[in-house]
Amino acid sequence: MTKRNTQQRRHAIVALIQQRGEISVDELTKRFATSEVTIRKDLALLETGGLLLRRYGGAVSLPSEMVQDSDPEKVSERKQAIARAAAERIRDHNRIIIDSGTTTRAMIPLLGNKRGLIVMTNALNVAASLRELENEPTLLMTGGTWDPHSESFQGQIAEQVLRSYDFDQLFIGADGIDPERGTTTFNELVGLSRVMAEVSREVIVMVESDKIGRKIPNLELPWSRIHTLVTDGALAPAARDMIQAKGVTLICAPLANS
Repeated sequence: MTKRNTQQRRHAIVALIQQRGEISVDELTKRFATSEVTIRKDLALLETGGLLLRRYGGAVSLPSEMVQDSDPEKVSERKQAIARAAAERIRDHNRIIIDSGTTTRAMIPLLGNKRGLIVMTNALNVAASLRELENEPTLLMTGGTWDPHSESFQGQIAEQVLRSYDFDQLFIGADGIDPERGTTTFNELVGLSRVMAEVSREVIVMVESDKIGRKIPNLELPWSRIHTLVTDGALAPAARDMIQAKGVTLICAPLANS
């Protein structure tokens, strides 16, 4: 099934649930002449996007109070714009790493039209989102020790697994960007991020513009390890000049309604 048909089916599912309040997987399977696996992936992705709630055997519309409170924040729009720009850099059959984080995870629904991807991640929610894709990539997990702060696997075992491979691209977020040092984080566990960068030919940092200039004590990746920085179009001119002076490719993604 083409990407366009998939999008049309998902739009139709949302419309049906909004109209009727609930619907079953069995009915959707018959209506769209597709498999239960495909419909369940659709529902999981639509739930992640805040468009419905899954229930046993089907899905229901969002309660009215949740709809009223679900006005997306500006930062979410920025993350979506960053995700679109980052996903455009991925070619079919690439071997990539997707680090934990909300900005990196926002890219995953955009990978459904990519063929033959091999994706390594250290995050369970990233892995779960990847498995919902209709074109499900080959999935690799780092393993290691679970860190509840970052909601990801860390530690020496994870580092050893990563060093067994090589990758085309690493997609990683940041809590802040220090103009002088590089990416910074609140998490003291930065060893795995550095190994991710070591085994990747291109390191792509995905970060909202309001985090650029934010100095946090823990240095994660120095500028010398970063090849590309993807941010949103609200980045100040001075910050643009600073980043480009570090020899980093800068991509400022416009918002969808810009």
